[in-house]
Amino acid sequence: MKKINYQNLLTEKSNPSSQGIDRLTIEEAVALMNREDQSIPSAIRKESKNLSKAIRLTVESLKMGGKILFIGAGTSGRLGVLESAELPPTFSTPPSLAQAIMAGGRKSVFKSKEGAEDNAEKARAEIKKRARKGDIVVGIAASGVTPFAQAGLEEAKKLGAKTIFVTCNLAHISKKCADVVIAPQVGPEIITGSTRLKSGTATKMVLNMLTTLSMVQLGKVYGNRMVDLLPRSHKLRERGIRLVQEFSQVSRPAAEKAFKEARGKVKTAIVMLKLNLDYARAENLLKSCRGFLRVALNSAQ
Repeated sequence: MKKINYQNLLTEKSNPSSQGIDRLTIEEAVALMNREDQSIPSAIRKESKNLSKAIRLTVESLKMGGKILFIGAGTSGRLGVLESAELPPTFSTPPSLAQAIMAGGRKSVFKSKEGAEDNAEKARAEIKKRARKGDIVVGIAASGVTPFAQAGLEEAKKLGAKTIFVTCNLAHISKKCADVVIAPQVGPEIITGSTRLKSGTATKMVLNMLTTLSMVQLGKVYGNRMVDLLPRSHKLRERGIRLVQEFSQVSRPAAEKAFKEARGKVKTAIVMLKLNLDYARAENLLKSCRGFLRVALNSAQ
């Protein structure tokens, strides 16, 4: 393994602003942390071009039947787990569409397994088992040098998958390590080396944009509403009925009836009511419009 001078990594440097944090009052420490966090949005804004490339790459892959694989260790790996877990209920995607590979396995999601991040061979094995040509593999490593994430990306490229690397450190990183590198430079952490702080927040924001805007491009959103949600809780069922009622301009009982007949599918219920179609015809129309509600509604005009 290539020798790394960890002291040269931006994520390992000491932050001059917080060197006296142990002597601050709680109020002063809160203000300091808030000031430091204000640098995150501007750092991400500088990566807008790369984010756009990554979203476009992801959409192209998903349209062709590919899937997203997140791979990382520690906080970075857990953020990948979070993304893969939240896409199905939010956008009605199959669980297989977005998957997470966590260094140390499932148990490491809840209990840290130090050293797992250095297991490059395990990362290669997991990618070989799960990735295919045309998939998207998103490597996540705040430091940029985590062997588990790096090896996963290398193996993914060999298999013909498209690759995205999300990091908060550009030192020791070749832009050729992935098809797209997204690297918001948020600076040293207020607690030296604790990348669950600014780096973790920046990574979460990047992943939010990557997955959410990819889903928007795939017709999972109408206006700014998630019309492809899975109504598996009382809250989501109520939200679904409200969406049907709002977009179809019908009474609550009519919306509930259509929602039930549409088997809990918001888009289908709206098409049924707006275009006076039965369930099967509404489903076929949406399918012919690749799931885009706006296109389906406009097709009847």
